[in-house]
Amino acid sequence: MLLEAKLPITLALSGAAAYGATPWVVRLAKSVNFYDLPAGGYKDHARPTPYLGGLAVLIGFFLVVPLAGGDRRAVPLVAGMAALCIIGTVDDRRGVSWLARVGIEAGAAVALWRLDLGWHTGAGDLADVVVTVGWLVLIVNAFNIFDNMDGVAAAMAGVVAAGATALGIVDDDLWLAAAAAALCGACLGFLPHNLASPARIFLGDGGSMAVGFAMAVLVMGSLGKAENQWPSFGLGLLLIGVPTVDCALRVIARRRTKVSFLTGGRDGLAHWWKRRLGSARAVAGVLTTLQVAGSTLAVFAVAHGFDASLIVLIVFAVVAVAAMAFLDVREVSG
Repeated sequence: MLLEAKLPITLALSGAAAYGATPWVVRLAKSVNFYDLPAGGYKDHARPTPYLGGLAVLIGFFLVVPLAGGDRRAVPLVAGMAALCIIGTVDDRRGVSWLARVGIEAGAAVALWRLDLGWHTGAGDLADVVVTVGWLVLIVNAFNIFDNMDGVAAAMAGVVAAGATALGIVDDDLWLAAAAAALCGACLGFLPHNLASPARIFLGDGGSMAVGFAMAVLVMGSLGKAENQWPSFGLGLLLIGVPTVDCALRVIARRRTKVSFLTGGRDGLAHWWKRRLGSARAVAGVLTTLQVAGSTLAVFAVAHGFDASLIVLIVFAVVAVAAMAFLDVREVSG
């Protein structure tokens, strides 16, 4: 099947599958009494809302990703997403220590490196392992903590997956393009249920961790093959720019206020924008627009070589530092 036909087909089918699976997942969550209960503090929802939204995204993706074709990256991607969905769902239900979560993420990263699916820095195996582990742990947890408002994480994942699709087209990596398109469709198919007012279901840790893992693997699978790895690593951060800047802002805010990074709070980009825009839908629209711009710049840089990459990375660094200096994100609710 030609790429021009495969991409819209995988996008549409995964979107339809995730959209259709979500009401079934809502009923499943209700049948086992699996809700995110309103608890005040940093949580905005007024009534118990079902978890397990990540299961709907994975159903949409897993049903359609075989259409991308055979590739040695498929099994590690699917297995890793399933594993992190399970550990995240257990965390939603009864809690998992941060040490256990990071340990599992690091183990998955080492497995990817051993399969030659990690970063290749040119500085030796130890550096490659450290960078691969750091990358995967960062991206998974950046997506996880970014999932704090209706629609923002699913919308962001859809944009990042679209950027990964474009990278696959630029690199002539047909499997990557089709797999990323399938993930984009699954996220967008879930989004209407999550962005309803009020939300019908939440993505949950089981969804945000699995989707973050997929983003880390797909972006690394493209940019990790480049000759100049350090600019590529920076472009990878730009391709997932809004969640990574949000993560940096939280770290800074927590250091200022002496509050644990593991404590929930209103000190991220989404809550900053909601205090000014008033609605989750408006916040999702603004942050999605920002990420579209970042992903477009990243794909442009990859397509135009080393010099363009350096220019884009300098612009990204200046904008990110200026944003962190400007935004007042000190409000933290336990």
